[in-house]
Amino acid sequence: MKYEGPRGTHDILPSEQPSWRRVIGEFERLCDLYGYRRIDTPVFEDTELFARTSGQGSDVVTKEMYTFEDRGDRSLTLRAEATAPIVRAYLQHGLHREPQPQKLYTHATIYRYGRPQKGRYREHWQIDAEAIGSEDPALDAEVIHLYHTLLARLGVTEYRLELNSIGDAECRPAYLAKLRPWLEDHEGDLDEATREQARRNPLRALDNIAGKPARVQEVLQRAPTIGDSLCAACRDHFADVRSYLDAFGVRYDLVPTLVRGLDYYTRTTWEFVGPEGGSTSTLSGGGRYDGLAEELGGAHTPGVGFGAGIERLLLALEQAAVPAPAGEGIDVFFICDEGADRAAVLAKMLELREAGVHADADFAGRSVKGQRTQAGRLGAKNIVVVGPDTDLSEVSG
Repeated sequence: MKYEGPRGTHDILPSEQPSWRRVIGEFERLCDLYGYRRIDTPVFEDTELFARTSGQGSDVVTKEMYTFEDRGDRSLTLRAEATAPIVRAYLQHGLHREPQPQKLYTHATIYRYGRPQKGRYREHWQIDAEAIGSEDPALDAEVIHLYHTLLARLGVTEYRLELNSIGDAECRPAYLAKLRPWLEDHEGDLDEATREQARRNPLRALDNIAGKPARVQEVLQRAPTIGDSLCAACRDHFADVRSYLDAFGVRYDLVPTLVRGLDYYTRTTWEFVGPEGGSTSTLSGGGRYDGLAEELGGAHTPGVGFGAGIERLLLALEQAAVPAPAGEGIDVFFICDEGADRAAVLAKMLELREAGVHADADFAGRSVKGQRTQAGRLGAKNIVVVGPDTDLSEVSG
């Protein structure tokens, strides 16, 4: 039987690792500069964590979660997104008792069942940054600026930032009171998937408009916008976010129909979208979630953050023709000629490695010519041919 990776997964091969290390390394350096600290959470959580916070009517809960029962009959779900687990850890470990806001970041695997597409996998990797414990609109702008700066440092310049405010628990009900009857009146103009979303939660009908049929997109662009229903506090908050972004030199487009796919989002929402458009062009999405901690049994704790798929970011680098970084290569490659003391050669190689020198040798029984070819494949900077009389003490890095 021939085995392959499960559908919707992918292997990250050695030749691809330099690009992955570049993205993750640059992200970690930026997080350190911005004062964000690393946090890691388990790959699975109690199912209720995602069901309660994402929203029972969301596509994540109804269609996309990988849920199973363990041997203790507990319902567990593979990490469907990164924010809720981080907020859970924030509450569980008393981070709310430390100076606020807590600035946290991670990079981890995310699991969503869906139709695999280029750059869109059922198991994919995300970078994630969260600022928890402050409602300051400057934090919204800072988190956005962090990803904006990451794109610039990596060499991605062709994208747009879409921005909106979806209000909060005070003003959103008034908006839904307008949106719900409007969707019912236009039900015949929508596709079945959008009608189903509208029945579960009217706001879900506006999620991922770019991924809907063109005629449905045209209809939804005429839907009532939440900007007309924002309360004074939400209007002021959104105005402050925009003023900070202006001060930071971050350009954005106001998109009044932009919502996020999870129910816990409030106020500021945004997406970084690549130039090709469509549902698979989103590089990053985020927003504010001021009621999430309360959903998890904690006190009112505002927060804001984003998640960004690494695979999609790598595609953006490829489309921008950003050269892939070269691997570190080999500093010294030993070639054993006939009569060489191979044990002594390998011992010398280990000595160089302990000194921090990238050293290697042949382990496939190649001829001298074949060993030279292998050294070339590995990009060896120096080649040492060892014969029976070679003095290895003179070899250094």
